[in-house]
Amino acid sequence: MTGQIYKVLGSFTMNTWNYTKKSDFILTGLTDSKEIQLVLAVLFLLIYLVTVLGNTGMMLIIHLDAQLHMPMYFFLSHLSFLDLSYSTVITPKTLQNLLTSTKTISSIGCFTQMYVFVLLAAAECFLLASMAYDRYVAICNPLHYPVIMSKRFCSTLLTGSYMIGAMDSTVNIFCMNTLYFCRPKVIHHFFCDTSPILALSCNDTHNIQTITFIFAGSTLVVSLITISASYVSILSTILKINSTSGKHKAFSTCASHLLGVTVFYGTMIFTYLKPSNSYSLGKDQVASVFYTIVIPMLNPLIYSLRNKEVKNAIHRVIKKQESSRLKFRVVLSD
Repeated sequence: MTGQIYKVLGSFTMNTWNYTKKSDFILTGLTDSKEIQLVLAVLFLLIYLVTVLGNTGMMLIIHLDAQLHMPMYFFLSHLSFLDLSYSTVITPKTLQNLLTSTKTISSIGCFTQMYVFVLLAAAECFLLASMAYDRYVAICNPLHYPVIMSKRFCSTLLTGSYMIGAMDSTVNIFCMNTLYFCRPKVIHHFFCDTSPILALSCNDTHNIQTITFIFAGSTLVVSLITISASYVSILSTILKINSTSGKHKAFSTCASHLLGVTVFYGTMIFTYLKPSNSYSLGKDQVASVFYTIVIPMLNPLIYSLRNKEVKNAIHRVIKKQESSRLKFRVVLSD
């Protein structure tokens, strides 16, 4: 009897040790159904291809067209870079999990994915705030716009966005590294996110939850307050414009950004600005799919389809390329 007890205890201790030292996490993904996995894989692959083409195309158009070399499009090109980057951090691994039986991700890979994603997402919050401030200066202070929104100031805002993102992700990953895992490291999610990893920990996570909530909340709230204050001032200025065409022109310069902000912040606040004990697997996964996979595809569509300057720039670049080809053919024929 005593030998059996020691055997059970030894087995439990060995399993606990194995779970703690095991290097890999297991991502359960979105569904267990093979048919649904295949459908999702095809859908996500198509979305990712549109994301890559759309965001790469947006960056190229802004780079190639001299008329778009202004602060608004400087920020927009970096928004495309951020969207492309954090979609690439999440989507390829998700596709691998959907299409193969390999559901594992190494601890280093998992925490690297989390670190980069938090950095890029936090940087995007303040980049969107910078874009809102740019629109505020353009509409409310047009005479001083070239002076205020100088290249140096725009670069400072961009650098600050990345630095705040790096600070948030460093604090987050430092907290995650203090966790102790004594059970199978099965993440009930399709990527390494904070809440499902906290759920695996065997030690008290109250302090970690508080710290991550404060930093994530501060990033979202401060950037959102900046955006809201900018748009309140913009709206106040637009209402003072007498002509209807003037109001429409002023508002049209902000419409794309306002739509992008609403979609991005809506899903981010729903997912992160709440206590982790209210984490809901189904609802949070749907929201996560939206802001990690769908929104990076939507942003270039929103900013190109609703922006006449971008449309005109696309036409100019296409005509320029066609004229270059024509000249090249003439030279060859001569």
